[in-house]
Amino acid sequence: MNKNIKSKFWQKLATEDVQCILCPRNCIIKNGSSGYCGARQNHNGILYLNVYGYPAALNADPIEKKPFAMYMQGTRTFSVGCYGCNLNCSFCQNYHISKNLPPKNFKEKFRFLNPLEIVEKAISAGCESIALTYNEPTIWAEYGIDIAVEAKKNGLPVVLVSNGYINEKPAAAFYKHIDAANIDMKGFSELFYKEMTDGKLEPVLNSIKLLYSMNKHIELTNLVIPNKNDSDEMIQNYLKWVSDNFGHEISLHFSAYFPCYKYLSSPPTSPNTLYRIRDIASSYGFKNVFLGNLR
Repeated sequence: MNKNIKSKFWQKLATEDVQCILCPRNCIIKNGSSGYCGARQNHNGILYLNVYGYPAALNADPIEKKPFAMYMQGTRTFSVGCYGCNLNCSFCQNYHISKNLPPKNFKEKFRFLNPLEIVEKAISAGCESIALTYNEPTIWAEYGIDIAVEAKKNGLPVVLVSNGYINEKPAAAFYKHIDAANIDMKGFSELFYKEMTDGKLEPVLNSIKLLYSMNKHIELTNLVIPNKNDSDEMIQNYLKWVSDNFGHEISLHFSAYFPCYKYLSSPPTSPNTLYRIRDIASSYGFKNVFLGNLR
């Protein structure tokens, strides 16, 4: 079944061009072309979400894998992901779906799953929540919203694992349906975001503030890359910003990097680096600090 779902976040321009206003890229998209993320395509002057209903990955996971350390501990969440991303992290740990466009004729090869079917699969798998995760859920926000609406009807919370790269109005429309979010803080500097993700830091900070103002459960994750975002100065600036805006109860995750995708210059993160960062966080008064990917 081939489904074409109109985007909720766009505006028409001259001729048949459109502008996507979902994320800070604000892509201007010509007829027949897709935006930066690959998930949104202009068909005759109308912007469509071409991955709506076509997940690239489905799985029942421990919620701690997302990672959530202080939300619904010990339960399983039904994870849903699609194709594409609106950042271009050179160190992407999930590039197989995040950095690939949907396969040619994927709508003929993949089964369409409407939001209710996703919820039914979650319940059948014995999961107690649904996670919008794997690639970047922002780029399929309409699908995520509709899944969340159906999930709530069936008593399932919805958690979001996101890079936080979204404009404020779409974020408010999306986040109101979310119960908990883990935002991936790539590195606490505009230079790092520009060089390593082809994005900007400020919109991510604004998204985290918005989630906090909406009283959502928030956890933050930082993939620690040696010689790129692991300096004491950057870590301290990050911790000070979190402390000033959210206090010390928020859960912080620091994960080890392993060379992947296009960026192979840094070595794997040493456990000692993560232990050092945990000690710095503790010295700032943070009570919930978790280390991931330690081997």
